[in-house]
Amino acid sequence: MVRGRWLTVANDAISKGGEPESSDSLRTFGAVVQALREHTGLSRAALGERVRYSEHTVASVELGRRMPDAAFVERADEALGATGALRKAAAHLVRQPGLAAWFRQWAGLERVAISLYTYECRVVPGLLQTEAYARAVSLSVPPIPDTETLNERVAARLERQTLLSTERQPPCAFTFIVEQAVLERHTGGEEVTRELLDRILELTERRWNVEVQVMPLRSPVHSGLDGPLRLLETPENRWFAYSEGQENGRLISDAKALSLLQQRYAKLRSQALSPEDSRGLLERMRGAL
Repeated sequence: MVRGRWLTVANDAISKGGEPESSDSLRTFGAVVQALREHTGLSRAALGERVRYSEHTVASVELGRRMPDAAFVERADEALGATGALRKAAAHLVRQPGLAAWFRQWAGLERVAISLYTYECRVVPGLLQTEAYARAVSLSVPPIPDTETLNERVAARLERQTLLSTERQPPCAFTFIVEQAVLERHTGGEEVTRELLDRILELTERRWNVEVQVMPLRSPVHSGLDGPLRLLETPENRWFAYSEGQENGRLISDAKALSLLQQRYAKLRSQALSPEDSRGLLERMRGAL
């Protein structure tokens, strides 16, 4: 996709307060729900009572931020005139498979970034994961996905890894800071961990644009205690940040907030093991398995 469109998407997200990107079909479906609701004379709260969902859920559907489930569609169609319009419209709903709705805008910006900084304290960053590790992570967090959803998630994660290519124009410089505890957890078992460590070691050896630092288990001073952090720089030298929690994510563009997050990341890089020492630790961990 062309660079300009992704930057436009980012600017649109900022003007909307960083809300997750939705597909055209989701926005269209939401607009139909809103139009029918207003024609019927119902408030969002009143419709929520009839469909047995919260007012917030109704608003999220109307604004194209949430994929409605089958129960919502059926009850809303009945509540709004039983015309069958919503049932037919729901058949055409699409969303980008495999990526959480709140992550898609950031994924778009990643495609044009010239610098990408990542600190993780929960899981190994998706760009470094193996297929087996990605599956193990997805199967660890409830609700457990069905086979189709699981395959979509893993495929989307692996597809993103093409971003690491040095053949991109211009190529992107990546730095990853990963907590040692994340690697010591052995998510998926020892065989999965062996393969994961092999991949990370191979990337740091063969990709000059990929740098990995490990934050040691013992670190009396730690600038990442507020959680995971991602920063990226666009070709126009504009910076964005991304913060993610339970079932949500936030794109950050405020200059003051970005300055603070850049300071924290700089501190993290000085507190983590050097790339050379990190590689030595990873090799020892691999040898112990």
